[in-house]
Amino acid sequence: MKPDKNHCALSRKRTGFILFASAVAILTAVIAASAAPSFAAARTVVDHAGNTVSLPDKIDRIAIASIWPLPSVYCLFEGSAEKLVGIGETSMSAARNSMLAVVMPSIVNVSTGFLRNGNLNIEELLKLKPDIVFYNADNPVDNKDTFDKAGIPAVAFSTTHKGSDTIATLESWASLLGEVLRQEDRAAGIVSYGRAVHNEITSAIAKAPGIKRPRALILFEYDDNVIVTAGSDAFGQYWLESTGAINVARDLKDYPEINMEQIYKWDPEIIFITNFSPRLPEDLLNNTIEGHDWKNVTAVKNKQVFKFPLGMYRWYPPASDTPLVLKWLATKNQPELFRNTDMEKEVKDYYERFYGVNLSKDNLYRIFHPSRDAAR
Repeated sequence: MKPDKNHCALSRKRTGFILFASAVAILTAVIAASAAPSFAAARTVVDHAGNTVSLPDKIDRIAIASIWPLPSVYCLFEGSAEKLVGIGETSMSAARNSMLAVVMPSIVNVSTGFLRNGNLNIEELLKLKPDIVFYNADNPVDNKDTFDKAGIPAVAFSTTHKGSDTIATLESWASLLGEVLRQEDRAAGIVSYGRAVHNEITSAIAKAPGIKRPRALILFEYDDNVIVTAGSDAFGQYWLESTGAINVARDLKDYPEINMEQIYKWDPEIIFITNFSPRLPEDLLNNTIEGHDWKNVTAVKNKQVFKFPLGMYRWYPPASDTPLVLKWLATKNQPELFRNTDMEKEVKDYYERFYGVNLSKDNLYRIFHPSRDAAR
């Protein structure tokens, strides 16, 4: 998935996060057409690619292709993973290392064989007999014609049409799911909560006189001594600016590679590490990364280095926990202003309200202290 247009510039694992890479392995149109399931179109929806999609009356088997966080949003929406028959292997890796597999354990049994290393195998997808497939509108290898020739109704979800605004992106996904699954009321509840959180935080910051915004750096990818940050049109820009910080990389675009010399010039006061990187705060705080000297960076000296939590999905791209990300970042970027926000309580209340789950102390610890394996 390309969390936004920004991710087109990424390479290696970044191309992975963006997703959704590589070439599409498909059968010929003749073979695909001959294997295509048939259905009686009951209604239509317009998806994020502007396509009018005919949908079957009954949707009991759903496959989600190259849009990694969407399984978590679907599970939030549906309250179950029972109808999922296929998701990408990268979505599965995230699920196994997140609360998604704890809250909805049946997801670990969902097939991933139709999508490997970004390559779609339409024959394997057809074996799953999906009633519908959800795919990434912004991924050029997700070719709608492939699904059309196979006779599978396909609905495109976009990661770019709302820019870097993760709340707006989540809203658009929930609204489209509501239309497809005929659960508009459920969609409205998710949308209204996310928008209320956004308004609450941005309003509090706007009303705070003389507020000081810390210089913040997001380490989006940091492995093998390659450092990638989030520029002005990345999700990180929205996260930082809306929660009271200044993105030190705001003059750069997309997801650029940077070096330590640039970081020394910026001298960030706070650093956030995503779960697309195996690095943990102690790696910087203990200055144990060979070839990179962090000890004189202000954020490190003041012990203001934080790992994004990991809930139902990684807390960086839009996902089912997105409103919680805003609250958590606000407590880090403006701790005095949001000193009365108890994040453990916020997470517990959210999971009880939207997932029907009463989180244990161990569950909360796992969310706020993700392992290195979450970056796989």
